[in-house]
Amino acid sequence: MPKTIRNEFDKKLSYESLMKAHKLSRRGKGYRKETILFNLKQEEYIMWLYNKLKEGTYKHSGYTVFYVTEPKLRKIEKSIYLDRIVHRWVVDNFIEPYFVPTFIETSYACLKNKGMHKACLDVQNTMKHLERKWGEYYILKMDVRKYFQNINKDILYRILLRKIQDNKLLWLLKEIIYSNEGKTGLAIGNYTSQMFANIYLNEVDQYIKNKLHCKYYFRYLDDSICMYRTKEEAKEALKEIQKFLAENLELELNEKTQIFKSKQGVNFCGYKINQYRLKIRDRRKKKVKK
Repeated sequence: MPKTIRNEFDKKLSYESLMKAHKLSRRGKGYRKETILFNLKQEEYIMWLYNKLKEGTYKHSGYTVFYVTEPKLRKIEKSIYLDRIVHRWVVDNFIEPYFVPTFIETSYACLKNKGMHKACLDVQNTMKHLERKWGEYYILKMDVRKYFQNINKDILYRILLRKIQDNKLLWLLKEIIYSNEGKTGLAIGNYTSQMFANIYLNEVDQYIKNKLHCKYYFRYLDDSICMYRTKEEAKEALKEIQKFLAENLELELNEKTQIFKSKQGVNFCGYKINQYRLKIRDRRKKKVKK
């Protein structure tokens, strides 16, 4: 796989690839009115979309806005079904094959064969290893303040520019990234947003692994863990990470960020993890019962 994307847009764009994106997008949603109506004339709609993308006249539509309260109050911006096909096509043909292989091994969110359970098990196995190796050690737990709302669109676009030199693809990505209002904040309802969020924080992943040389680092979206032998090492790393986030990504860590001894265990991906057990957190138990 080449490091830079050049002249791939027209090669990947076809009636068949858009139809495939449609079939993947409607999975589990076939009962919805918008999906049923689309299916009635799917060949015509896909052909129309193909022509719009081919000619460079496609325009991303607006959003339906609503709010969810679980796990916390969040603004969801839902795009129309036609735009969701485009999101799927972009991720499947460009983001996953070209960007995901550049991610670190211990990034887990929204990635095939990864996810919350693997993240928790890997953290636990590392804790067992470090108990044998160091005995007591320290955990730096970090959480980015209002992550999706604070992603800077211009910085994200510049990150994408480093890998993409296909003008048509850049045009389409710009349509998606800047489709909602504001200089910061991605539309949480878009299929592309989680992948863009991973690409954005991959910058700090690479910094922590390759510049700070933290061997024991794990991230699930904006929730991450570093493990160090001493508290001083953890404090110094935290200072450097905060500086990098502020200067390069215009992000800051929230009040949940802390350093503590390994014997306390760590809350990660909905579990309380220590060397001996994975325990569902009380807050999640209440949600399950509800």
